[in-house]
Amino acid sequence: MPTCLVTGGAGFIGSHLVELLLARNNRVLVVDDESTGTFENLATVKDHPNLRATKGSVADVDLVRRLLVGVDEVYHLAAAVGVELIAKSPIHAIETNIQPTEIILKELDRIWRGGRKVRFFLASSSEVYGKNPKERWSEEDDLVFGPTTRSRWSYGTSKAIDEFLALAYWREERLPVVIGRFFNVVGPRQSGAYGMVLPRFVEAAKAGRTLTVHDDGLQERCFAHVADVIRAVVRLMQVKEAQGRVFNIGSDRPVRIRDLARKVIELVNPAAGMDFISYADAYSADFEDCRRRVPDLSRLRETLPDFHLDHTLKDVIRELAAP
Repeated sequence: MPTCLVTGGAGFIGSHLVELLLARNNRVLVVDDESTGTFENLATVKDHPNLRATKGSVADVDLVRRLLVGVDEVYHLAAAVGVELIAKSPIHAIETNIQPTEIILKELDRIWRGGRKVRFFLASSSEVYGKNPKERWSEEDDLVFGPTTRSRWSYGTSKAIDEFLALAYWREERLPVVIGRFFNVVGPRQSGAYGMVLPRFVEAAKAGRTLTVHDDGLQERCFAHVADVIRAVVRLMQVKEAQGRVFNIGSDRPVRIRDLARKVIELVNPAAGMDFISYADAYSADFEDCRRRVPDLSRLRETLPDFHLDHTLKDVIRELAAP
């Protein structure tokens, strides 16, 4: 029975991954400091005999070392999340993203030098592409960030450093690492508290409030159900050809944000209204965003030929709106 460590396992994506790993007859260790997640997300499996949960930080070297004893796979999802959190607390975002990744990789290298190889998945983000102007982003495209005076780009830069570090351990030490760049993952248990747009819209519609759209709402994003995403993650970890590579993971079906708001209103509460707010008023005067964020999923589909999305955007909205 393989043993898996999930960092950030009490978060939105992490908790769904934990449930899937347990369903696949794995032992699962969870570590989370509950800074953005909560162990309540694991309520359905909290008494599972193969689950052990620890409240703590993966910035704690001694804790990480203890947790890695006997582990076969590490899924590193612990990170700062949400545009709003990044805009307000850039120091926290940078430190949370970089330091724990370095600690875990160093410990895995030490374990590998002792004769045992542990597979490592790094949850990265579409934010690493910055404001690359291409219509669709592929894994070998340039990363295009704004100036350092715009803290908006600190998150993508920090996740890019994580990727560089993980790939360096693959090249120099042959540590089996897989990197997944997530594109707007959505689904049950996702909070709108950190600026996540879809749960924010659904919560507002259910409460009869006006849906607030940033800027002109013509930004394009792709939304994938968390169940589809984690299924791809687990599959990639079992495929040797995925090691040492980066994968876009998500949906490649774009929707404009104002159209997303209209769809939520239509499906959740036709009486709800919609208004617009500038980025300066929503975040800060120096906030920047990218207009279009659409992944090229060719590499994922070539590596996992049967990869497909089981959930439509309409499915996700209805699921989030359910009592």
